[in-house]
Amino acid sequence: SAALKLATTHSPNLHFEPRRVLRVEPPHPTSPCGRGTACTPCPTVSACIPVLRLARTRKKVLFYCHFPDQLLTKRESFLKRLYRLPLDWLEEYTTGMADCIVVNSKFTAKVFKDTFKSLSHIKPDVLYPSLNIRSFEEIVPADIADLIPKKKKFLFLSINRYERKKNLALALEALHELQGRLDSHEWDEVHLVMAGGYDKRVLENVEHYEELRRLAAKLDVNDHVTFLRSFSDEQKISLLSNSVCVLYTPSNEHFGIVPLEAMYMRCPVIAVNSGGPLESISHNVTGFLCDPLPMQFADAMEKIVRNPLLKDIMGAAGRVRVMEKFSSEAFSEQLYQYIRRLTE
Repeated sequence: SAALKLATTHSPNLHFEPRRVLRVEPPHPTSPCGRGTACTPCPTVSACIPVLRLARTRKKVLFYCHFPDQLLTKRESFLKRLYRLPLDWLEEYTTGMADCIVVNSKFTAKVFKDTFKSLSHIKPDVLYPSLNIRSFEEIVPADIADLIPKKKKFLFLSINRYERKKNLALALEALHELQGRLDSHEWDEVHLVMAGGYDKRVLENVEHYEELRRLAAKLDVNDHVTFLRSFSDEQKISLLSNSVCVLYTPSNEHFGIVPLEAMYMRCPVIAVNSGGPLESISHNVTGFLCDPLPMQFADAMEKIVRNPLLKDIMGAAGRVRVMEKFSSEAFSEQLYQYIRRLTE
């Protein structure tokens, strides 16, 4: 349509693009959208919506909700809870002022409904985030030979921040469970890389990193685990390319970009069957969805070890799924349709 022009900006890193800059130009006077129609996208924070609504030229507002902000804030003291009361009300009120609301997953849509009680009449559509595929093609993989012991045929990979809520211990416990199912030769070919975001200024990162190292020693799997802190994009590409499977351990993730990164790199994913992975991963097709139990994760890991062809079969299906549902083109086309609807 000549009435609308949509421009997107891509993040330079490997993460999905939650903040897209969209330009919707006023349509031609003869277009069916009408004279002077404009639409303004509002990502993440709703506080600016009243300002946009009061602008001289009336604009339709599309709000992209990634997760209610009030649920991301700790309320450990009475004063903090008191302080948050007007902010929570403001978030709910201003969110309801948008002309169109979309969320990043069905899981977030349910949380939206449960959180914003006064907006029960609004049923937000789901607009899945997209993967910045261009970055994967432009980055030169790093040499990771010094990170992985030689003759490791089955490389499992966990990617997440060193935070307790990410349940990284599950990956180590599943590895220990897998050890008991393999003979010594098979076990010698298995290795796990725990790659995590790490900031030495963040106490939890420091503490949890040490907790996981102690757990690996306690489970007697430390010789089969490499702990990697604050890895580069080049290392991530190499790890995904060389892994037979990604272990994604958090529960109730709003969406989760790691499964998309893995699937695009043709790497199956074993994830917890809650939150975003229920929508991004196709069970038994692009990976496995399990309860957050070591035994169930080990069941899926054992399938990969016993049938190495699953890596190629599921990996190919994963790439197709990302291109069809989570590419920039898929995102832009769906967003374009929302904007057309608003401006007609």
